[in-house]
Amino acid sequence: MKIQTPVLMMLLGSSMLSALPQTPSANEIAEQSQQAFYYAGKDMTARVVMTLVTAGGEQRVRDMTMLRRNGEAGRQKYFLYFHSPADVRGTAFLVNKEPGRDADRWLFVPALNLVQRIAARDAESSFVGSDFSYEDISGRLLTFDTRKLLREETLDGKPCHVIESIPKRRASFTRKLAWIDRASFLPLKEEYYDAQKELFKVFTADELRDVDSLPTITKRTMKNVKSGHRTEVALKQVKYNLGLTEDVFTERSLRRPPAQWISAD
Repeated sequence: MKIQTPVLMMLLGSSMLSALPQTPSANEIAEQSQQAFYYAGKDMTARVVMTLVTAGGEQRVRDMTMLRRNGEAGRQKYFLYFHSPADVRGTAFLVNKEPGRDADRWLFVPALNLVQRIAARDAESSFVGSDFSYEDISGRLLTFDTRKLLREETLDGKPCHVIESIPKRRASFTRKLAWIDRASFLPLKEEYYDAQKELFKVFTADELRDVDSLPTITKRTMKNVKSGHRTEVALKQVKYNLGLTEDVFTERSLRRPPAQWISAD
């Protein structure tokens, strides 16, 4: 039986199109980005240097250790311990993330000998005076926002998906644009817009490195474009898959940090 040429071309065209790689949806891209940025490896340790810079160039430097452990089905725990400066030394921050609900967050303030629970409504407030929010540190639930894939665009020579996010519930922003690296799925840039639809905060990934074969943002900046204040974060001594155990991430650790993972050096 002979197939007419137009029909044959249509069949071949349909077959070729189905064989082409399909662009993932905005939600699929966001999920892969969250996995790459917040969930790389089974666990992670890093020394973190956070520098707060005023519009006039004055600097305050904070030195801390960050520990992270992934659980099953999106469960995750974070622990941060501040080494310096003296006025925040001993401050500790603990996060417990469970699927489908607000993360539990606690902050230990040694000057008051007080463990303070961070209310869910305060998740978007400033993290210890920086331009990052508590939510920025440990991540925002994907179900809190709706998303749209706006376009494909090159940023600093890297092909990116440009995703628009609109919050369905409380947030510090009313609109967010994210440039997601198509290769690593790490966020290279994010723009945050306020209730007046004006740009007020910009995140940039300033340095990317492969650590234990995992793409890692080792330098990042969050800048308040209205005030001129910015926060620069550098991750040093990054290590993955060290076998961190559950007992590291308890409320008891806030007052008595796990010495084997918290080095003064």
